[in-house]
Amino acid sequence: MKPTSKKSAIQCGSGVSPLSQGRDGPATLPNPQLAAPACLAKALWRRRKPREGGSAIPTILVAPSTEREGAEFADWSLSLSNRYTDALIAAAGLPVILPASASPEVIAEAVRRCDGVLLTGGDDIDPKCYTSNLPEALTRTSLVHDTERDAWEKLLIEQVFQQRKPLFGICRGQQMLNVALGGSLLVDIPSQVPNALNHNQMARKTEPVHTVTVVADSLLAKIAGATTLGVNSTHHQAVGRVAGALRAVAQSADGVIEALELKDPGQLPFLLTVQFHPERMVDGKAVFLQLFRSFVHAAARRNERNL
Repeated sequence: MKPTSKKSAIQCGSGVSPLSQGRDGPATLPNPQLAAPACLAKALWRRRKPREGGSAIPTILVAPSTEREGAEFADWSLSLSNRYTDALIAAAGLPVILPASASPEVIAEAVRRCDGVLLTGGDDIDPKCYTSNLPEALTRTSLVHDTERDAWEKLLIEQVFQQRKPLFGICRGQQMLNVALGGSLLVDIPSQVPNALNHNQMARKTEPVHTVTVVADSLLAKIAGATTLGVNSTHHQAVGRVAGALRAVAQSADGVIEALELKDPGQLPFLLTVQFHPERMVDGKAVFLQLFRSFVHAAARRNERNL
């Protein structure tokens, strides 16, 4: 996962905020991919006034991927697509990146200081996290893991529940949540799902490639305003046995689970995970930005209660 780089078309000196000034809910942006960090303060502070002792802009803690050899001195490094942070900024949130630390104290303090947590995509989760008896044929389909990331993301999820912070998970993030709460994964969809769709379409990662059916009474259906969605798909693993605290709220035509929510929504202010990548489609269809806006709005409500 390599960071993307692009220049913003927004001119901060123009005096025009790219964000709407609506009073209810997060602000909107016609093209969120144009959101630039340099414009963040000017655009967002106009909408949310800081209060004494804190900020009214919700801070979103983003869990990154890692690389064994990064750009600087070939060190072990953080790796994160700018699309995640662009989408959060477009939804009127302030993203901050979680350090790759397995220190329980560091993770607990990072969660304490944030208003919401985003779990992102990346490499496969080590199958040892959810099974002790994997057939050799399936073992060969999942060879690239980051066991350190698996460990600190489990700690992160534990702290999210202890501190009751809003949580949004994407792709691997959905899988990690399910594993952390006691569920399992399909190690390789083509090997384990008869007549499976092609879920690993990297060449079309910014466009819908199949539809998912959404449970009508779910949070996802409420946010989307629909019970079917066209989504992108860039994965070869998926949720297997659903953890006891969760329920599947969306599936593709071959039965692969595409979204999870809590059985008891009262456990957290907000929890939604999806198997697809909405951050790659926020400038193509409003519903995908709305997912980020709903998450950030939940974080903003929590932030305002604490100010």
